[in-house]
Amino acid sequence: MSETVACDLMAKRFRSFLPVVVDLETGGFNAQGDAILEIAAVTLAMNADGVLAPDATYAFHISPFEGANIEQSALDFTGIKLDDPLRQKVALSEAEALGEIFRPVRKAIKANGCTRAVLVGHNAAFDHGFLNAAVARCGIKRNPFHPFSSFDTASLAGLVYGQTVLARACRAAGIEFDNSSAHSARYDTERTAELFCAMVNRYKDLGGWHLAQREQGMEED
Repeated sequence: MSETVACDLMAKRFRSFLPVVVDLETGGFNAQGDAILEIAAVTLAMNADGVLAPDATYAFHISPFEGANIEQSALDFTGIKLDDPLRQKVALSEAEALGEIFRPVRKAIKANGCTRAVLVGHNAAFDHGFLNAAVARCGIKRNPFHPFSSFDTASLAGLVYGQTVLARACRAAGIEFDNSSAHSARYDTERTAELFCAMVNRYKDLGGWHLAQREQGMEED
């Protein structure tokens, strides 16, 4: 019974969208020509009290697509070593990695009674642009993510905590952040997921969403 309540709350909370946190590490800033080197996604779950929390993490190294550009400055920034034997052994193609991400996302959408996923990201437009470019490049027909809507935790954290840098926003929210682990898709996605949940739950505790629901109900009446 509690699972049914939780799923109903999730579906209603974000207008039947399921928020999924995504982070990509890339070879530059050009979504059309620069390589995606890592991708990670964190699905979220809501309990019967309406509390949002990270659920499962999916993270993969990606082999650059043929002809992809990779800036050395991007590698220096992320610390990714393309010639690392372990990376070369486990890296997937873009199409394989997207398939491994999209499969559990579709399952979570169905399990939560939602209609589509909405991307959550820190500076979400960047990740969204690269994700959409990869989907087009791979000819994927069933992208579970909304093509342009997203939740940007940089903007939300600027509003809630007065901080837009991920590390500073996390610390303001009481979330530990290890700078030496940053710029790994898995690490950044998991911290972004914690940050997003903290802000959503804080708003709930302040009565914001419930007040909006009551006001909407009064207008409909």
